[in-house]
Amino acid sequence: MTYESDLLRLLEERGHLHQITDPGALDSRAAKQVITGYVGFDPTASSLHIGNLASIMLLKRLQQAGHRPIVILGGGTAKVGDPSGKDETRQLMTDERLAGNIAGIKGSFERILDFNDSDTGALLINNDDWLSKLGYVEMLRDVGPHFTINRMLTFDSVKTRLDREQPLSFLEFNYMIMQAYDYLVLARDYDCQLQLGGSDQWGNIVNGIELNRRIDAREVYGVTAPLITRADGTKMGKSVDGAIWLNEDALPAYDFWQYWRNTDDRDVGKFLRLFTDLSL
Repeated sequence: MTYESDLLRLLEERGHLHQITDPGALDSRAAKQVITGYVGFDPTASSLHIGNLASIMLLKRLQQAGHRPIVILGGGTAKVGDPSGKDETRQLMTDERLAGNIAGIKGSFERILDFNDSDTGALLINNDDWLSKLGYVEMLRDVGPHFTINRMLTFDSVKTRLDREQPLSFLEFNYMIMQAYDYLVLARDYDCQLQLGGSDQWGNIVNGIELNRRIDAREVYGVTAPLITRADGTKMGKSVDGAIWLNEDALPAYDFWQYWRNTDDRDVGKFLRLFTDLSL
């Protein structure tokens, strides 16, 4: 479809669009007012990697189109762990380890997004601020009735693990509920109307949209970006030596540069659109 808003036009032109929950309504709203949107990043390591960079660029495009980005640091959700795309349960981290990881990744956002006091200035928020204050019975009573086990079992993050007969802990099973609750809090406290993320987050995003609709009768939206693969079909972001980290203390600058320098010619145009501000 042809979009009227700068936001969706920009996302489409740069190759960031995969799925949108209600394209017409979001396009119309984004064309008329400032939209607040967020992406969540669980601090599972002391550095982000270039897979995360793709999600940070979603927030950058949001800001470039005249809207307000929120970075959610998953200090709360990381205590549980996202089962999406995982074959085994994540190792639980201590509060000290999580705090160290959060300190390590903050700089990546500050180098790419503009944090200021304007209507479009980026915000950086830790979801542990509200998730760790929730009482268990309170969560079950207020949020639990809006989720059915039948529906939760259909989401890829759960279904894939069960199909492979890999264990899925009750702790991880709660992850999608916690992430949906994030969206409810952000919509109430920051008038956040949009969640963005990678295509593997579609189920989690839809849950948050439905929770907002059921509890507050609020219309909010979701956008996912395509999984980024290289011309040879492999997932972007890995090298022979492992992940391509953003922090120089995790990966020397020369090795970071060399990864991009070795990009297959067939991928150059796509990567320049996604990861740079060079004009089309």
